[in-house]
Amino acid sequence: MQSLLEWVDARFPLLKVWNEHLAEYYAPKNFNFWYYFGSLAILMLVLQIFSGIFLTIHYKPDVGLAFASVEYIMRDVPWGWFIRYLHSTGASAFFIVIYLHMFRALLYGSHRGPRELVWIMGMVIFVALMAESFMGYLLPWGNMSYWGAQVIINLFDAIPVIGPGLSEWIRGDFVISDATLNRFFAFHVAAVPLVLVILVFMHIVALHRVGSNNPDGIEIKENKGADGIPLDGIPFHPYYTVKDIVAVVVFLIVLSSVLFFAPELGGWFLEHDNFTPANVLQTPPEIVPLWYFTPYYSILRACTPDYMIYLSIFVGIVGAMTLFSARNIMVKAVAVVTPLILIVGFYTLEAKFWGVVAMGVSIMVFFALPWLDRSTVKSIRYRGWMYKTALGIFVVTFLVLGYLGTQPPEGLYKALAQIGTLIYFAFFAFMPWYSQIDKTKPVPERVT
Repeated sequence: MQSLLEWVDARFPLLKVWNEHLAEYYAPKNFNFWYYFGSLAILMLVLQIFSGIFLTIHYKPDVGLAFASVEYIMRDVPWGWFIRYLHSTGASAFFIVIYLHMFRALLYGSHRGPRELVWIMGMVIFVALMAESFMGYLLPWGNMSYWGAQVIINLFDAIPVIGPGLSEWIRGDFVISDATLNRFFAFHVAAVPLVLVILVFMHIVALHRVGSNNPDGIEIKENKGADGIPLDGIPFHPYYTVKDIVAVVVFLIVLSSVLFFAPELGGWFLEHDNFTPANVLQTPPEIVPLWYFTPYYSILRACTPDYMIYLSIFVGIVGAMTLFSARNIMVKAVAVVTPLILIVGFYTLEAKFWGVVAMGVSIMVFFALPWLDRSTVKSIRYRGWMYKTALGIFVVTFLVLGYLGTQPPEGLYKALAQIGTLIYFAFFAFMPWYSQIDKTKPVPERVT
């Protein structure tokens, strides 16, 4: 075995990769529960890829056969029901893990320097994962799949000038048809998974280049021993690989419990309308996306014509605060011109367009987080009450918006969604100020 290993290593840097990313990669010794979700995200990616491969063996990307092929998998293929539920329920589990992984970054400042590129790559993975999920959602050709895709693709019509052409290009036809199903199948099965694997590889390499963050937000590379090893670091293998195995076992027990006893979870993981074939003449009573898209869907529907006045006031306040606090003349000019353009646009372009913009910005604003957060410390352990309160309100607002996205956009639900949308954007818009003036605690030199 030793000779074989030496032969392989002479032709492929196997030991070098093993040492750099596992055996000799020194991670902070104070990792806690929140640091499990990165490894669990990789596990879910692997499960989704392998379960997807088995599904494609029997699935037929044809509007006349797609729904029947899924039913064939569920009813006649040995263990087909398990593979299908593993893939559909696994998608929800994947997003739960990803959202908790992102929340951990907000807790301990993992988006801060020198990890800005790690964060940006992670957000690109998140956007690619959303695209992967959306395109896969159409493939069962159930009634909710069809009408959900119809609603989302038609949103692009609201974009001035290029909207109708863009929608037609996405569909591959004037309506959702066999061409749409085929191209979504190609992207879902081949293109996007390949991009995801490459992005995850780059994400891990970038992380190991700068080193992992920790609950104290301290850079362990700044305190090294005479041998060049961080004093507060321990090898990732075997210490954290063993801990991750325990987390994986517990996670799989929970996932298996859902798979075997409640794979649809009352319609949250798999809607009841998706158990009937797509019918272009029968619209479901309420067209809603899967739960992990509902916060952004709620923001989309919150933008109505009467809501423009509140958006104008919000944009005006942010612009005024930027104008009076900025020192650079260019920033002052942008703080004046941008709000004016937006306010004029609020009353000249239709509210549907601004709903699409708000939904897009609600996702893309995460990319700017490393530069919006101006606190002198990283970890929430040493931040003041302002950031802790803002983060708590943001999390509650995100969950409430997720629920409101499943309800009819009228009455109290509509008002709450509009209030929640302002709170959602306020968390990011006012972060440069409250994160800077927030009183912080002294950060220790070594990890605790």
